Amino acid sequence: MAKNYEIDNTDLKILEILRDDAKKPYTEVARRVNVSQGTVHVRMTKLEEAGIVEKTTLKLNYAKLGYDITAFIGIFLEKSALYDKVVAKLKEIQEITSIHYTTGNYSMFVKIHCRDTNHLKEVLHDKMQQVDGIERTETMISLEESLDRNLNLS
Repeated sequence: MAKNYEIDNTDLKILEILRDDAKKPYTEVARRVNVSQGTVHVRMTKLEEAGIVEKTTLKLNYAKLGYDITAFIGIFLEKSALYDKVVAKLKEIQEITSIHYTTGNYSMFVKIHCRDTNHLKEVLHDKMQQVDGIERTETMISLEESLDRNLNLS
């Protein structure tokens, strides 16, 4: 399928329902959108093939799993050309949950989850700052997440 799949209102309705609850059965989605379950399945397959839907995931409450610290790390690279090598190494650090290549003060911005401040110090000192190409980092600890949502497409 072509990557330039044209989404319509039916697709948007399906995405809106599944965005709010990815575990919602296709039969329920179909009922709410007034289409068949097969239509929902075919549409979702097309949206996945087009790269519009990349994956379905669980949203975990890391604090309830013992990871009480969420932090954002601004990374300064020695040279921009080292980005790919640095990303490859950062992907090996399990505590990192997202990596962004950015404009502005930082070359990169990452989000990490740690059990406590000692674990955070260990990740920063023993893992991240040992990566060749990272000049220095700046850490911001999140005190509270007030919003985490997908875009409303309608």
